[in-house]
Amino acid sequence: MTTPDQPPHRSGFAALVGRPNAGKTTLTNALVGEKVGIVSNRPQTTRHAIRGVVHKPGGQIVLVDTPGLHKPKSLLGKRLNDVVRDTLSDVDVIVFCIPADQPVGTGDQFIARQLREVKAPIVVVVTKTDVASKKQVAEQLVAASQLVEAAEVVPLSAVSGDQVGLLENLLIGLLPEGPPLYPEEQTTDEDVERQIAELVREAALEKVRQEVPHSLAVTVEEIVRRPDPKKAGSELVEVHALLHVERNSQKPMLLGKGGQIIKAIGSEARAGMETLLGARVHLELHVTVLGEWQDDPKKLNRLGY
Repeated sequence: MTTPDQPPHRSGFAALVGRPNAGKTTLTNALVGEKVGIVSNRPQTTRHAIRGVVHKPGGQIVLVDTPGLHKPKSLLGKRLNDVVRDTLSDVDVIVFCIPADQPVGTGDQFIARQLREVKAPIVVVVTKTDVASKKQVAEQLVAASQLVEAAEVVPLSAVSGDQVGLLENLLIGLLPEGPPLYPEEQTTDEDVERQIAELVREAALEKVRQEVPHSLAVTVEEIVRRPDPKKAGSELVEVHALLHVERNSQKPMLLGKGGQIIKAIGSEARAGMETLLGARVHLELHVTVLGEWQDDPKKLNRLGY
């Protein structure tokens, strides 16, 4: 209940859009205050609308982090764009991320054209100000404000935290009045299985630099919880996951000589899982070939796209 001198509580959905690698997931994680989406310097990392929940005294922002809008080259690409369009038609405010360290390009213009059909107010955020000069940031602010009719234009660095609080307050001000949509302890609506799969995919993207990223999908086959034999009263979680690639030639890239790369992927992913689950994790990874899955509707459905 609000008192006369206390502003009403606001809550709603804010979608983050931008070309691939514009800093959307890093910004989501900074706003939420913990890691809810995977971050990689390779484009096309986010494949699902990941929601992060930001809890503030005056309001609650439910962030929808979308895959980067782009000109699709495969059925997967088309489906990712469909996810974005469905999301945009159903949110209260849109955050259009444009990186400060790269000139505005055709990708940004493509997104700006898509946003002309959207009714929600648009906040343009110039991201990555920590890796750009003041001159670059100033030029980008001008260029960005010419792309769309923006309610606000904000330069910020999600990495250093500069201006992140200002953006939070602006977004809450643009949301409708209403009670919280999620309980305070909840920071994402991603299920555990999806989060585990994403931790494996993030670790794999980190370890493999060649042509695998676009061709890689991860599915969790089994999660088994049992008492930890090494620690009384604790739990051991056994996770069995599959890494799917499109071609036989990509399999050795993920395995590495003597299985070194797959072991490194497992070690990194397991550390993230233990933090997520609060328990010791035994992780088994296997690499399989699922031919040309990005253009096969049945295979895309099977992988959850």
